[in-house]
Amino acid sequence: MAKVRTFVAVLLPDGLRNRLAVEIDALRRHAGAVAWVATENLHITIKFLGSVDEARLAGVAAALELAAIVPAFEVDVRGLGAFPTATRPRVLWAGAPGSPAFRRLAEDIDQALLALGFPPEGRGFTPHVTLGRVREPRRDVALAEALESAAARPFGPLRVARVSLMRSDLSPRGARYTELAAVPLPPA
Repeated sequence: MAKVRTFVAVLLPDGLRNRLAVEIDALRRHAGAVAWVATENLHITIKFLGSVDEARLAGVAAALELAAIVPAFEVDVRGLGAFPTATRPRVLWAGAPGSPAFRRLAEDIDQALLALGFPPEGRGFTPHVTLGRVREPRRDVALAEALESAAARPFGPLRVARVSLMRSDLSPRGARYTELAAVPLPPA
């Protein structure tokens, strides 16, 4: 049986993705060994599921429909940062902080997928858009300063009105994402 790399995400509108792409271009000057996310792939991951049997995907989509009970909401995407720290970054991100509705949505999805055998997340949900992954993490003062200078920069609002079950196909040219199912949230 074929397996498919999958995750649950909130997709971004074109305008917001384009603003973040401009930010990625600006960060390139400060960071050399980074695998940057392609503009069309920018999103907020709610839960990474890993390799899933194709036969289970319909059940996963049905579980997402049961979990999508949080009414649609809006968050502001703002600020740049890094995990674990700006001085020794592994992941560069733009944040979508301070949303109880987003955290509740992630918790509801986690619980619904737990019933299908997907383990719960080990750490709390921090909504963010991954901009790039540092290939060789090390202290980088110029990058840390660039992130600090944009720590509160606004990128725009994001209306969270659906969640998407996504497929990830890896290739030498990077990942290609395909939406397998879109589950709307109830109107606010």
